[in-house]
Amino acid sequence: MSVLDVEDFIQQNRALADQVETHRGYWESEKHWEARREFILRNINDFQVEQLDPLLSLSMVWANNVFLGCRYSTELLEKVNEMAEGIVVEDAPVFKTRDEIMKKQQGR
Repeated sequence: MSVLDVEDFIQQNRALADQVETHRGYWESEKHWEARREFILRNINDFQVEQLDPLLSLSMVWANNVFLGCRYSTELLEKVNEMAEGIVVEDAPVFKTRDEIMKKQQGR
């Protein structure tokens, strides 16, 4: 879904879009929320509207991994990355593990 696709979806599904908007965290920047909202909207049809908690949890896992560098199990990251396929986050932070930093330091 491109930005225009997301906007079209929102215009065509105003009630659903309004419901999704209620799940924005007060701490989320516009950039963070737009990416997480796209994740939710891309996958919402795979979940019952009355039971969005699993989708919202997966969206937070994905956003936390992308924006904060949080680490999760390989299986979980594979699942959320598959669900997020095609979502472009411009200027996403790049995180290095302690092991990557140590390896670089030892190579000097």
